[in-house]
Amino acid sequence: MLSTSALPARADLTSLALRIAHDPARWMPIVRFDEQQRWYTRLVVADDHEVWLLSWLPGQRTEIHDHGDSAGAFAVAQGVLMETTVCTPADSGLDEVEVGLSRKRIRAGTARGFGADHVHEVTNDTDSPAVSIHVYAPALTTMNRYRIDDGVLRLRASERAGANW
Repeated sequence: MLSTSALPARADLTSLALRIAHDPARWMPIVRFDEQQRWYTRLVVADDHEVWLLSWLPGQRTEIHDHGDSAGAFAVAQGVLMETTVCTPADSGLDEVEVGLSRKRIRAGTARGFGADHVHEVTNDTDSPAVSIHVYAPALTTMNRYRIDDGVLRLRASERAGANW
């Protein structure tokens, strides 16, 4: 496993996501839209990171989730996405803790970087399709899914690369 110091910095992940988002020739011929579920495909696998392409029809969303031990960034290449971030007290852990929520619109041409402790939900709450580029370092191996009951974050499921996606 790579040491943390060998991994790209958050700013580098954000820059890479934006570079790919601003280059439609890299993703437009590949992207698909699926009315049944969000569509995604991996674009790049490198020793220290990976890049995913996701499409979002109106109303499609993720569940509340984290990215395991991976930091990351996502850039909106087309459309607008709403990110709802779960705000936890410092050093509180993630399961069975009272949380707050913050929301931010991420528009085409903009990006959001985040650390390995980031928990969020992403939604296309507009009337138009959206496309986003996601970069993770190291590559995703685990994603934890959560729910919020009466303001308390609760672990719902853990998923593993190769088994669940």
